[in-house]
Amino acid sequence: MIREKKYLILYLLGGLALLFIVAPIFNLFFSTELNTVFETSRDKQVQSSVFLTLWVSLAATLFCAIFAIPLAYLIARNSFRFKNLLLGIINIPIVIPHSAGGIAILGLVSRDTLIGKMADKIGLSFIDNPLGIAVAMAYVSIPFLIFLSIDGFSKIPEKIEQAALNLGASKIRVFFTVALPIAKKSVFSGLILMFSRGISEFGAVIMLAYFPTITPILIYDRFTAFGLSNARPIAAIFIVICMIIFLFFFLITNKKRNKTC
Repeated sequence: MIREKKYLILYLLGGLALLFIVAPIFNLFFSTELNTVFETSRDKQVQSSVFLTLWVSLAATLFCAIFAIPLAYLIARNSFRFKNLLLGIINIPIVIPHSAGGIAILGLVSRDTLIGKMADKIGLSFIDNPLGIAVAMAYVSIPFLIFLSIDGFSKIPEKIEQAALNLGASKIRVFFTVALPIAKKSVFSGLILMFSRGISEFGAVIMLAYFPTITPILIYDRFTAFGLSNARPIAAIFIVICMIIFLFFFLITNKKRNKTC
């Protein structure tokens, strides 16, 4: 009992932090009428924006994984002079304002730039296009995949990989058959976090594509045009969808962990 009293201040401070996280969400749900939520869920624009947000973020995550995971492995398995500088560069999308990141991307892929002109020749466009949305989402979220993958690869004992190399396996084969399976939990967590960060992005996306409208932008659009009462049901629907997705991923991760144990 005495020991519990010693930790009372920590429980109080921790409870305040938790309250800070959950209070706005609970207030959102309690302030939104259920019939309004059901009515909003039948809105075709809301449905299309949610679908667009989810599939574009998923596509961006899976595409970037092809490059980000090998990069993470190389960083984790090698020591070089400017390693900390490289890690700092990877952190840039996290530390800068996302609207600034969107402007930077826009300056690189707009229609009058070299990349924009090359894309236009093959019938692609980054402006007001799902491709531009994917690029913006990927830019702000790829560091999470890289850093979690680095953490996973770094925890693999090097002697395991060395044993595979001594048995004649190539480094590429060691990566796919030894390192990646062992680090899959961290890599999978990185994929989830990148996908999750992508679906919540607003600042970078709006600089490249106001239309077609992803859900975060639709919420902002309804709020500025019609006020809080119109934006709140969309926010509630999107939060519920995100929570269902996270619960699904959480159950999959725990199932894999239990099988491993």
